[in-house]
Amino acid sequence: MENPGEPSIPARHESPDEGLSPPADYHELVEEKLLAHHQGSQDGGPQTGVTRSRASSFAPGSLKLERTVPEFERLTVIPPPDEQAQKDGIARSQAWLHTNFLAPHLSTEDQGEIMSEIQADHGSSPAPALTPELKELYSSLQRCLELRDKYMSVSLQRLGDDPRHYDSDNSGGVMPGDSDSNHPRLKPWKTYPPPPPPHWKFKPHNASAPEISHTQDGDVPFDFSSCEIPGDKYMSVSLQELGDDPRHYDGEAAGGAMPEGSSSNPPRFKPWKIYPPPPPPHWRLKPHNASAPEITHTQDGDVPFDFSSCEIPNGMPWEWKIDEKGIFQVYEDISVPDSRPLFDIPTIKDFFVDLDTVLNIVADGPTKSFAFRRLKYLSSKWQMYTLLNEYQELADMKRVPHRDFYNLRKVDTHVHHSSMMNQKHLLRFIKHKIKHYPDDKVIVRDGKELTLREVFESLNLTAYDLSIDTLDMHAHQEAFHRFDKFNLKYNPIGESRLREIFMKTDNYIQGRYLAELTQEVMADLEQSKYQNCEWRISIYGRSSAEWDKLAKWIVHNKLYSHNVRWLVQIPRLYDVYKANGTIGNFADLLHNIFVPLFEVTKDPSTHPELHVFLQRVVGIDCVDDESKPERRIYRKFPYPKDWNTPQNPPYSYWMYYMFANMASLNHWRQARGFNTFVFRPHSGEAGDTDHLAAAFLTAHSISHGILLRKVPALQYLFYLKQIGLAMSPLSNNALFLAYERNPLPEFFKIGLNVSLSTDDPLQFHFTKEPLLEEYSVAAHIYKLGQSGLAELARNSVIQSGFEMEAKRHWIGKKWYLPDAAGNDINKTNVPDKRLAFRHNTLMEELKLIYSNQDAPIAPRSSLTSQLDTSADTVAVQAMAMG
Repeated sequence: MENPGEPSIPARHESPDEGLSPPADYHELVEEKLLAHHQGSQDGGPQTGVTRSRASSFAPGSLKLERTVPEFERLTVIPPPDEQAQKDGIARSQAWLHTNFLAPHLSTEDQGEIMSEIQADHGSSPAPALTPELKELYSSLQRCLELRDKYMSVSLQRLGDDPRHYDSDNSGGVMPGDSDSNHPRLKPWKTYPPPPPPHWKFKPHNASAPEISHTQDGDVPFDFSSCEIPGDKYMSVSLQELGDDPRHYDGEAAGGAMPEGSSSNPPRFKPWKIYPPPPPPHWRLKPHNASAPEITHTQDGDVPFDFSSCEIPNGMPWEWKIDEKGIFQVYEDISVPDSRPLFDIPTIKDFFVDLDTVLNIVADGPTKSFAFRRLKYLSSKWQMYTLLNEYQELADMKRVPHRDFYNLRKVDTHVHHSSMMNQKHLLRFIKHKIKHYPDDKVIVRDGKELTLREVFESLNLTAYDLSIDTLDMHAHQEAFHRFDKFNLKYNPIGESRLREIFMKTDNYIQGRYLAELTQEVMADLEQSKYQNCEWRISIYGRSSAEWDKLAKWIVHNKLYSHNVRWLVQIPRLYDVYKANGTIGNFADLLHNIFVPLFEVTKDPSTHPELHVFLQRVVGIDCVDDESKPERRIYRKFPYPKDWNTPQNPPYSYWMYYMFANMASLNHWRQARGFNTFVFRPHSGEAGDTDHLAAAFLTAHSISHGILLRKVPALQYLFYLKQIGLAMSPLSNNALFLAYERNPLPEFFKIGLNVSLSTDDPLQFHFTKEPLLEEYSVAAHIYKLGQSGLAELARNSVIQSGFEMEAKRHWIGKKWYLPDAAGNDINKTNVPDKRLAFRHNTLMEELKLIYSNQDAPIAPRSSLTSQLDTSADTVAVQAMAMG
């Protein structure tokens, strides 16, 4: 029976860290040493026979921050030397001794003396050697992480790879072959028009910039003629180097030089101007009697740009072609015999070999058990943290002036453009058009033009008859696990012609109604100021002209907003297009999707509107119903030109070809100083969990990911790599998973990089501010505190594709740094200690995987300094000991 007067020592079979329990006579020995130590201190005499030994900080693997590119820091783990094991054993023993027994007033040296005598009597307690099973398990997890890093490096999706990520505060690396180390690789990205001074424009004192005329409310008009476009000269890009994005130079620090013409006479960097610029505070609140310059046509209060005065970059000599494997390859001179592509893109064979490696690892029994236990440990560790720090976090947040949940920057990282509004907004818009513009010719049927009045007369409806129930666009119970019925909800009143009239960009009225709806929603976002969106708009791949039509629709309708960026989504509808004869094989679809992008990268003058539109595009999505069954009709997948069957290619096949061609495109765009794209597909909403493995290798971040709850090993890998998850619990509740069963709160506790998004406000939300509605429901059902909501909002900004300049203003100048160093509580309202806990916990897990040691029991912090033994501190140390 355990003596209640003595500290409890965990039994070997109860502890996950076997071999770390103290010897049986540990307590008696410690009492002897304490008594001798106290006696010696009272007598004032030296303590003989004592060897001073300072225990090293517990660090199975030391960490190194590699600064390949200034301030963008990547974690690498250095394996410990062999002699580190003995030091680790001493440190672990000291940690156990202090936490369980030693008096709090003892200094570090005193503790070291006692530990030295104990070690002399009982020998060191080295860290236990790993079992062969654990060695193999750690090695397999390391292999998965390395594969993820390889694919992110190849596709230029990391922070710092996109030219938009450089704002002259981060000068980038050195141009290959440039002897001057002061020459950065890329010109600072300028988002045009620039943010209005002095609100949040960080401009170097010695930097010259073109004069910009501001309107009375401080906003800068959209004048395309002033747009800064990278020049003709391009840099030589190495695939292994960390990429640089000119868009992320914001003028906070003086820029370097862009190699253009002679390197001996380089031009100065100019801060990238966000276009249009974010307005100053209260920009929409103008006095009623204020005079303003007369504007003939405005877009949300901004002066529209003049496209005819726009300067477009010239072409460059590089060429491209599609190889026999379906990959768009870039060549310096395609006419040279045996010329090789400039960029090395993984082959489809490499991809499926790597995918099989990941799938085999995550399906391995010991790996699943290990990951499950670590995830449970992380969740429990978070509960301990909240119990100890909840009130302190609240006190820290109360000390922050002005900032609260309502004025935190939030980004809706997953919302489809065609359903961006709520039902009431759409109903009001339709009624307005029927009442005031009934004679608009809106559609052609059987060769006859029909007016809006005639369309509704054919439906036996008037404006008075319309209601929310009549529209019937909300996803109710009948859509649960019925994605086919959900797709029908995009048709107002169940009529596809109304969808064509009001919700399409390419129709008889050239998308005018949808453009007006978009402008109204943009105005609402700008009025709210703190809510931002990344709308996903479709390119189907039926024709290569789709890109130009979409870009012209965006540019000519002036659909630019400070609060909006775009993603392009590619629906996986090959089987539909093949059935109706639109395309002949999968290569035709890839041709229609990527040819315009490579053409505009080679020579922007061939697609000027597309070049302008792509500056606001941050990524590519691949979307469709994941629950559709995938039948393996080939033992070995054919290349796209040979995929001519009616069967839709599997998810992983789509993912590879979207990823590979985007990677090749990114390298070329980066070389020209144009912005690059990231891959952010839908994954893990339904269907096969193998989809998540393909996304793990290829995607920058994903939407949904709720099926990770079924694959603990893959969930653990997503945690270790901090892959973004844009989760939509209200959407999942209507389609696939009840709200209370959604894994979002558990993912959040574990420490996955999760954010809240709306998906389809038209189908799932009721209020004018659907993103706030999403936060509100989650806060109530999942009992999220104010600090939790603030952390989710911060995650959404980090996951988003907004320029570095915007992110600096929204969440802090050094937001990309780990730990509390990257946090500005005055902007994020997230307590520093919360982010420090998140980072320290992640580092402990990475050290566990890379150090080839068993799970540690010692606290992460150094034990050579005086340890606080207050109740809370001891509890935190116990928590860190696992």
